Amino acid sequence: MSTLETYEDIKEWKENDISNHLSDTISLNTFHDAVMLKVFELAVSRLNMEKPPCNFCWFIAGSGGRFEQGLISDQDHGIIYESFTEENRNYFLKLGKEIAFGMAVVGYPYCKGNIMSSNPLWCKALDEWKEQLYSWMKEGSWETIRNLQIFFDSRCLKGEEKYIHELKAVIFDFHDKNPCLSRRLMENVMHIKKAISPLGQILISKTGEHQGSIDLKYSAFIPYVNAIRILSIKEGLLETSTEDRLRKLSAIDQYKKLLEKSADNFRILLQYRLSLPKINTYEDTHFLNVNNLNHEQKKEIKRILKDGQNLHNYVVNLIKKDVKYGI
Repeated sequence: MSTLETYEDIKEWKENDISNHLSDTISLNTFHDAVMLKVFELAVSRLNMEKPPCNFCWFIAGSGGRFEQGLISDQDHGIIYESFTEENRNYFLKLGKEIAFGMAVVGYPYCKGNIMSSNPLWCKALDEWKEQLYSWMKEGSWETIRNLQIFFDSRCLKGEEKYIHELKAVIFDFHDKNPCLSRRLMENVMHIKKAISPLGQILISKTGEHQGSIDLKYSAFIPYVNAIRILSIKEGLLETSTEDRLRKLSAIDQYKKLLEKSADNFRILLQYRLSLPKINTYEDTHFLNVNNLNHEQKKEIKRILKDGQNLHNYVVNLIKKDVKYGI
């Protein structure tokens, strides 16, 4: 790897080398991490300061936070800095804007939901973050609970990992004192895209450029990701990847039987996504053409979709029962 002096240099390196990291999701996401860290380092250098004015954590969220990015991924990131001063605020917001710009040049599209370090909502001092998380949980609206879930999937890519742990402890403490938070989390993700028809057929797109395909993101991944995230908050787990969460949850007697196939199912889904041909846009990473599958693969996908729906329904009913009995 030659010297990477511009975002265009990083983009060229990414485009030339990413094909060497498509054997599995871990290799691909390790490469994404390396690319994003190069963007961060260049962004810092472009602000013409020797170093940031205080300790900080630059975190990534979404699929990146869960270590589950595909070939193309949009931006989801934020900053936690040690303490509030006007100098710190101005510096990190400026840095956040530079990071978002650099990421876009390198090939990570801007987040449509504005979950980026350039947004003051996602770039705050540690104490401000604590107040914000508490406010999100107390309000409990669809938007604030969605933000909470996005944050819960975050992991530190540069800086002080302990800040993330400290903020997640705020979530766990609130949940322990207010179990109804699980209900609000569940209500936020209760409606999932149906993947199987009443007659047991895979539901595919009937028209458009993805005709004949299933939406892997909303029909396949989301039921697993959402259900496992809720259980992880309920059980106080710090892990961010769905596979790591599954490993921890499967060691709990209550979930052993429920999750016995889930880890393998999720790993297979990740491999199917890596196998997709002709990926040109972020949207393309979500659609799997059923016509390209053989008979055994179709049976496998159908089983995984059904298991995902069953897992989702189990967690919904579990939370309803817990809230009903005040657990």
